Amino acid sequence: MTDNTRTAPPSGRPPWTPPEGVSEKRAWASLAVLMVGLFMSLLDTTIVNVALPTIRDSINADEATLAWIISGYALAFGLVLIPAGRIGDSIGHKWVFFAGLALFTAASLFAGVAQDPTQLIVARVLQGLGGGIFFPPVTAFIQLLFPPTKRGKAFAILGAVLGVSSALGPIVGGLLIEAFGEQSGWRYIFFVNLPIGVAGMVAAAIVLPKLAPGVKLSLDGVGLLLLAGSLVAILVPLIQGQEEGWPLWTYLSIVAGIVLLVLFALWERRLAARGISPLVPPRLFSHAAFTGGTILALVYFAAFTSIFFTIALLWQAGLGHTALESGLVTIPFAIGNIVAASQSDRLAQKLGRGVLVLGAGMVFLGLVSLWILFLTVPGADLTNWMLLGPMLVAGLGNGFFIAPNSRFIVATVDQSEAGAASGVIGTMQRIGSAIGIAVVSSVLFAVANLGGVADEVRQKVGAALKAGTYSTPELAGDAISKTVLAAHVTDAATVAMFVSACFALVALALVFTLPRRVQLH
Repeated sequence: MTDNTRTAPPSGRPPWTPPEGVSEKRAWASLAVLMVGLFMSLLDTTIVNVALPTIRDSINADEATLAWIISGYALAFGLVLIPAGRIGDSIGHKWVFFAGLALFTAASLFAGVAQDPTQLIVARVLQGLGGGIFFPPVTAFIQLLFPPTKRGKAFAILGAVLGVSSALGPIVGGLLIEAFGEQSGWRYIFFVNLPIGVAGMVAAAIVLPKLAPGVKLSLDGVGLLLLAGSLVAILVPLIQGQEEGWPLWTYLSIVAGIVLLVLFALWERRLAARGISPLVPPRLFSHAAFTGGTILALVYFAAFTSIFFTIALLWQAGLGHTALESGLVTIPFAIGNIVAASQSDRLAQKLGRGVLVLGAGMVFLGLVSLWILFLTVPGADLTNWMLLGPMLVAGLGNGFFIAPNSRFIVATVDQSEAGAASGVIGTMQRIGSAIGIAVVSSVLFAVANLGGVADEVRQKVGAALKAGTYSTPELAGDAISKTVLAAHVTDAATVAMFVSACFALVALALVFTLPRRVQLH
């Protein structure tokens, strides 16, 4: 069997050289500043999950609006990652990070004061744009500031922040709603970003080094339009289709999106052949590891980010728990992620690709365990303790997986194109999140059939009153509606978790497209 071990930089790729005038101390200080911004943006990916039921009641949001609040953020995030990376490669990543953080902070204020579903969706899209702008500089700075011997530790920190911020989102959201009340508490999940964002901007201006640009910027407007058009055409019907009953336009839109994506690839190759810098350099995909890794990033994020959406709606809308109780369910995931991420670099050096197999396998095992639990235990009997084991296993797997996976992917990328590569990887992660939420929410709301709950309750209340089970219609209605709703949402969560587990299984298979080892020193 061929060993795809990589012990030297690819042909034509210059060795890493330290940035002029940047000490190791400043490199680590810069990483701390970058992690503050990254934590805030990724926290917002899942913090809104526990607020969805209160948002629905507060501003009369329908099911499609709830999906757009989550997926619209991820979609906008993904749309700007690649151009933001290319601009950073050209003008330097410092001020790209600063600009994105400023937009994200301002959009958080807009989201907090939103008065209707449309305003909130627009604010979330603007938040996503801001997060997408300042994400590529994070991984690009790691590539540029740290030598290979230290880069693994930096990526391990990134992986820990990535997983923990996603897992802590529901907990923080639950605490804020508990503290400020269900009617207005959801607004504070956005207001909390304001002091963090301002402090991050000040720190970025002072601490981040202004590195020399690596490549000349080419404004690939056609490529950007083709890429944006393809992603929107694919994701809009996935998000909106269930609400509208999957009319013909949804299928035509998906087909058109695929066509636009093919045209985008052909256009980028044409520009590269003419010596013009494209939005996405085709040579990035000349390495099988990079290509496989980007697809893996999409599928993996579709698997693990969607579980928080499912659990939040099950725990609150289905079982009637508070937002805080819903958030507490994710604590085992967060703990497992922290523990595993701290050991991921050491295991990557020892096991190579094996650490990714271990991580993806544990995530799959955790999700399958949740699916079996929902399948066999009635919703009314589910408790936090039952979810502890599966969530801990999935969290450990996530911690083992994320940081080494990023390192395996970027190992074949030239330093001068670190921003473009991180933009591609980040785009696939965010689009994976959007696809995961879109698919899972469509499945969940379709199976739940919340519109049929009222009819079923009326029938069962009438039967119960005739049988003399309850003394008054009010008592019968209250008890039966809770039981019926719990059953409907639990059935839906069971199918949704099965879909997430399928994504995780595909991700596990795709791990084997990566090389067995990459250069670690």
